[in-house]
Amino acid sequence: MCAPTRNDMQLLGSVGERDHEMLTDGALGMVRMLHHKFDDTRRALLAARASRDPGTVPDFLVETASIREDETWRVAGAGPGLEDRRVEITGPVDRKMTINAMNSGACCWLADFEDATSPTWRNIIDGQVNLHDAVSRVISLEQAGRTYRLAEDRRLATIIVRPRGLHLDERNVRIKGMPVAGALVDFGIFLHHNAKRLVAQGLGPYFYLPKLESHLEARWWDEVFTSAERWLGLDHGTIRATVLIETLPAAFEMEEILYELRDHAAGLNAGRWDYIFSTIKTLGDNPSYVLPDRSAITMTVPHMRAYTELLVRTCHKRGAHAIGGMAALIPSRDPAENERAFAAVRADKDREAADGFDGSWVAHPGLVATCDDAFSTVLGERPNQLDRLRDDVDVTAEDLLAIGKISGAVTEQGIRTNVTVMLGYTSAWLDGRGAVGINGLMEDAATAEISRSQLWQWIRHAVPIADTTSVVTRELVESLLQTELEQYDAPRARVLYDLFVRTTLADELPDFLTSIAYREQLLEEAVR
Repeated sequence: MCAPTRNDMQLLGSVGERDHEMLTDGALGMVRMLHHKFDDTRRALLAARASRDPGTVPDFLVETASIREDETWRVAGAGPGLEDRRVEITGPVDRKMTINAMNSGACCWLADFEDATSPTWRNIIDGQVNLHDAVSRVISLEQAGRTYRLAEDRRLATIIVRPRGLHLDERNVRIKGMPVAGALVDFGIFLHHNAKRLVAQGLGPYFYLPKLESHLEARWWDEVFTSAERWLGLDHGTIRATVLIETLPAAFEMEEILYELRDHAAGLNAGRWDYIFSTIKTLGDNPSYVLPDRSAITMTVPHMRAYTELLVRTCHKRGAHAIGGMAALIPSRDPAENERAFAAVRADKDREAADGFDGSWVAHPGLVATCDDAFSTVLGERPNQLDRLRDDVDVTAEDLLAIGKISGAVTEQGIRTNVTVMLGYTSAWLDGRGAVGINGLMEDAATAEISRSQLWQWIRHAVPIADTTSVVTRELVESLLQTELEQYDAPRARVLYDLFVRTTLADELPDFLTSIAYREQLLEEAVR
């Protein structure tokens, strides 16, 4: 175990060979400063989330109408190296992924401490080591007789770090006995060690901000950025952030979120998977907003189309990049299947480029060329299409809530798939893997959240099952659960059953799977 340090700060995680390089007095001093200045406000913001009336349907805010109506303000926009974002690759911060992502040909790499990383202490601190080595251009890996290192004959991807959401604590870092926000640990350590080196390289420290639910949370981050810049002696606005619009409440506050971050804002991203999860979490008690199988919730259904159209219009109106959603396909060895899957990915990226997005996400290096070609066909040599203001778009609150207009159903296969994904992902997550290939798709925490929240919603409203006379019941889901658990050994099956019941079959839907599973993960780490 690590020894206590910095007076009132204690580190509880197991010690790794290079931890001392990351957990320096300077880095921990920054985390400590940010915790003391901002943790009380973070907890108040989380309490405000919890106090929101679950029966309230979101709407555009009356009290911030003047911000939306003011045509004059603009955000800082792209920092150096962020001007062209036509293809961004996402993934966890393990060493092999770091090298492959940097070499992938993508313009940017979303180095993910959040949905794609299981937050074991080793994953978090080793991830910081990997990022520091990547920024320093010294990263390499010997594995299975192969040597991985950064390419010298191509442009390397610009790093954009996604810290954990505001709701996740880092229980291995405590100040006066209280866990520090995982977001501040991820942000503070990375910024301390890499900001000045990135600026010297003609780039900058760039971040993706996950799971914001209001402009007040964006304000919190802006104040964190400003304090951190002062602490390190960086010019105001050196830090740039792209916000994931991946919660339903945030979709109604896009302009306000950009406004609060305007000196640090680079853009918004359409975080489609978490957005679907948030829609269920926000409106799940209302039978008017029941969603069908996940496979039926495409980006062309009315409420998802409205959300992305509004995002592009909002971003370009304010000089911000609009970044499209994830292509989660994992290329297979079946040529026919690959041809069908790649055609679907290409159609998705063609649609985004035609709608005015400036770039989009992929989860696998094999998809970089497809995404790049789709956007290059529209962009040509231009780095973005900020000049497409999309004044033709007029999205109302009703459009964002047009969930009942989806043509789709709940099927037996959809129920079974959700059980399989939930169990498979949770088991991998407990073992320290945050991005998992299941049935040809790269699943992460967001898709596991969709799986368990859909099951909860379907049970809640006894939703009819297509082509049967049955409805979704707890007993049906439990029977499928027991069948799926047969593939796991007894100790793991018991843990998975308990987590499934607590996160999926509870009377009220818990806010986050990861918050509950994290406690179990800490127990398993302690045993190991």
